[in-house]
Amino acid sequence: MLPLPQQDDARDYSPPPRRSGPPDDFRRPPGAGEGYPPQRPARRKPRWGRRIGIAFLVLILLIAGGLVWMDFSLNRVTAIEDYPGRPAEAAGTNWLIVGSDSREGLTAEQKAELTTGDAGGKRTDTILVAHIPDNDTPPTLLSLPRDSEVEIPGHGTNKINAAFSLGGAPLLVKTVEGKTGLRIEHYAEISFAGFADIVNAVGGVEMDIPEEMHDTKTGVTIPAGHQTLNGTQALGFVRMRYSSSTPRSDLDRVVNQRKFIGALAGEIATPGTLLNPFTLFPVIGGITDALTVDDGDHLWNLASLGMAMSGISDGSTVATTVPVTDGRAKYWDETKSKQLFDALRNDTPIPTTALYQ
Repeated sequence: MLPLPQQDDARDYSPPPRRSGPPDDFRRPPGAGEGYPPQRPARRKPRWGRRIGIAFLVLILLIAGGLVWMDFSLNRVTAIEDYPGRPAEAAGTNWLIVGSDSREGLTAEQKAELTTGDAGGKRTDTILVAHIPDNDTPPTLLSLPRDSEVEIPGHGTNKINAAFSLGGAPLLVKTVEGKTGLRIEHYAEISFAGFADIVNAVGGVEMDIPEEMHDTKTGVTIPAGHQTLNGTQALGFVRMRYSSSTPRSDLDRVVNQRKFIGALAGEIATPGTLLNPFTLFPVIGGITDALTVDDGDHLWNLASLGMAMSGISDGSTVATTVPVTDGRAKYWDETKSKQLFDALRNDTPIPTTALYQ
């Protein structure tokens, strides 16, 4: 048997690797480099968090700039001065709040609209001390009846509101400090027109009027019921004392004044006002135009005062009148008044015997 022929150079054979995709003729045109086809760059996702953050920062800067500008635009007067024998610093912070009956700058039409009359000069229709404590005792809004007989430095004994006529804000501050023993750190004054402007700036203030109020002297009438008082109506409400609804005259009037201040402060402190720049700025602008403050006061001081006074409506702020001896509110009860002022000076609760409505 003849042997089978031998294969020369037997080799292992493995097939060429299979290539995925289309052939070269379809994959890459002649002369194209390895980077063909070009890869489409990945689309970047919009950075909404960053954009919102920048927008929020710009808004904050605009608001801060506006508030700084408004702070500079506050009307200021040197109301608080040092003098020998001035009460020492004590607990908490005290404001003197004054409602002036000045008609200065009002036209005849405005006087008629606000029923202010034509009296000349400048007196205090309202005198209040607001105490903001350093601890957790409640804030206090205290009325000082304007007909109270007190010692006015350099002018003898007279009604407390005469101090404002005789020596303006500095003499009134000094008189209140001397009579109460409280050191006044801040001062705010508002006129008739300014008060009405602030009320109108917040869009009016909601009040519950238990019975119809009619002032026989000014002719102002406010119907009974739940309603929103505009600036003119609000001014009539806080000034009214010749009415069957205010039989105690000035003592009832100061009660109404505190009620309204609480409602007004509460209106300003609502989220709808504070969180809306289109509402907040007109309100703050109205406040800065209407108020006169001590030359050491600022907008943030007023914000602290407003927050404290907003508690009047819900009872978290004490609202009271300095204890007096009779319905004319001419003389203070010395024993009870001392209890009241000692409590404020020391940031302690006011004894119930020293509270007077």
